[in-house]
Amino acid sequence: MKNWAGNLEYSSADVRRPESVSELAAIVAGSPRVKALGSRHSFNPVGDTDGVHVLLDALPQQVEVDRDRSTVRVSGGVSYGVLGRKLEEAGVAIHNMASLPHISVAGAVQTGTHGSGVNNPALAGAVESVDLVRASGEQVTLSRKDGDDFLASVVGLGALGIVTGLELAVRPSFRMRQRVLEDLPWDNALADFTAIVSSAYSVSLFTDYSGDTVNQVWLKALDGEEPLANLYGATAAVRPRHPLPDMSAENCTIQLDQPGPWLDRLPHFRHEFTPSNGDELQSEFILPIGQAPAALQAVRALADKLAPLLFVSEIRTGAADEFWLSPFFRQQSVALHFTWKPLQPEVEAFLPVLEEALRPFGARPHWGKLFTADGYDWEELYPRFADFRAFAAAHDPEGKFRNGLLDSILGVPARR
Repeated sequence: MKNWAGNLEYSSADVRRPESVSELAAIVAGSPRVKALGSRHSFNPVGDTDGVHVLLDALPQQVEVDRDRSTVRVSGGVSYGVLGRKLEEAGVAIHNMASLPHISVAGAVQTGTHGSGVNNPALAGAVESVDLVRASGEQVTLSRKDGDDFLASVVGLGALGIVTGLELAVRPSFRMRQRVLEDLPWDNALADFTAIVSSAYSVSLFTDYSGDTVNQVWLKALDGEEPLANLYGATAAVRPRHPLPDMSAENCTIQLDQPGPWLDRLPHFRHEFTPSNGDELQSEFILPIGQAPAALQAVRALADKLAPLLFVSEIRTGAADEFWLSPFFRQQSVALHFTWKPLQPEVEAFLPVLEEALRPFGARPHWGKLFTADGYDWEELYPRFADFRAFAAAHDPEGKFRNGLLDSILGVPARR
């Protein structure tokens, strides 16, 4: 099997499709190495194993709204696109969506995946409880009342167990409008960065870091908000746009200020279009929002080296949260996302250069994308990192859920 991008062939010796959580628990208990695979939208081996891969798509796919508690219980393997449709039918919504609605809820939460918006927490921010199968096969549910156990487990990198379900907070459904601005002058983008990214519910900037302007700014506004008056020197697009200049906008969500439901505006791409597999790689680095102008200047200085490797870069934001290994842990953040051409050796050779340029700004790499695992002081970046390492060792002393990437991050389990 390969991942979504086709750049990684998994190492598992066996693949199982349990049809119940009890069957899954038995597989976990009886396997020396085991990992779950969701939508396979990770670009690195965070979900790999040399043992048994379990696919969760044969488990009952549950989406149950509890209006009294303003929550939804959802199976971990459900995609955000499916979840969004079910929630909209019930007249409710979640606060945020990733740019691609095809990814699974459990995998997105476990790796700290996010959407955009200075006041919008990452996808994990909606989690009220999480159901896990531990290394022993024990089934546990952790909720916010469980304190540190909960905060350690929500963004858990798959190191603490297999997520079979989550309870998410919901709110009443809402409508949005989406518009695109073009050719934002870089001088204005840097001088007014916080104002620009705060100018709508969700804002993304798309750039290749060359030239004097940011290619596009995508503004996703609540339907009741007034249209942006100050365009900061950009111009409003007069036709639908794709983030890549030469691509058709057919598979992008509706633009040109046309109102629509939240689930059809918050993502960049429509759920009804199956995304192409391969043809790109991704990296992403998350850092404090106050560091954004200086960090962007540092990346712009590498534009000549970036250009041969890059399709496009997205600049987006997120609110702080309290999950121990969340890239947004206790900091309102900006995320610099890089969509690379499928040139993995060249990209991996360049990544240390990019990471070194971003190091002074406290950049944390996205756990599911390409980065140089041995190039970080994890305890410096994550104040609760040592606690997480100890927590993982206590719940998986044999390293059942480990792989090479997790060993390089957390250290090899003592009893392996």
